[in-house]
Amino acid sequence: MNSEQPDFPIAPDEFIGKRVFVTGGTKGAGEAMVRRFAAGGASVSTSARSAPAESDFPGLCITDDLSSAEGSSRVAAKLLDEFGVPDILVHNLGGSNAPGGGFAALGETQWMDELNLNLLAAVRIDRIIVPAMIERQQGVVIHISSIQRQMPLPESTTAYAAAKAALTTYSKALSKEVGPKGIRVISVSPGWIYTTASQAMVKRLAEHGSTDEETARQSILEALGGIPIGRPAWPWEIAELVTFLASPRAASIHGTDYVIDGGTIPTT
Repeated sequence: MNSEQPDFPIAPDEFIGKRVFVTGGTKGAGEAMVRRFAAGGASVSTSARSAPAESDFPGLCITDDLSSAEGSSRVAAKLLDEFGVPDILVHNLGGSNAPGGGFAALGETQWMDELNLNLLAAVRIDRIIVPAMIERQQGVVIHISSIQRQMPLPESTTAYAAAKAALTTYSKALSKEVGPKGIRVISVSPGWIYTTASQAMVKRLAEHGSTDEETARQSILEALGGIPIGRPAWPWEIAELVTFLASPRAASIHGTDYVIDGGTIPTT
């Protein structure tokens, strides 16, 4: 697969004067979002458990663990102190470390880990940042969900899928509450994105099934019912959708979920 990003024209002043905070923004789709917003002139910040390895990484990176209530509070406090109230808040943080083996392999710890990472981190950050946006009567909040909210993979992602379904519902509820106060809220549901995290999931499935990674990769495609365009999405493709939705060009888009999955979800 060719991962090269086409040479799209990018307006270098599209996000001039805007402050953008992307959670989980040092790898994969999150990193692509940070770099795309920066290319459009935004001041960017992100959070991650560890600092980015790339020396050219743009903006402020706050290192902490958002999957805990304490970590979320520390990140939000540091963000407001060192960066200010963001104009655009993108909740990209997410993932799954649950073992294969279906629902019976998921204990209390695995369930709470998946819920904290994929749902509660966004809820906790919103609880601190969104009121400050409301005071200014403007802002954009984007929650990165997943098509697994609708198409869970029972072998390995039951808890992740349940958390993302809850995130999508929470996003809709928040949109109805804060839309009249000047805050746009949107969710984005990607399908399979080809990232280091997805490669790690393939490896885990291969190890659990005592098979090779190509067989595990094909098992994911089969579980998804195939991807009509024949490949996962690239991180930069997710970033392009997110930056469009965050821009003034999407000023009337609010309270909805955008699917970007190469046609994976069947339509009626």
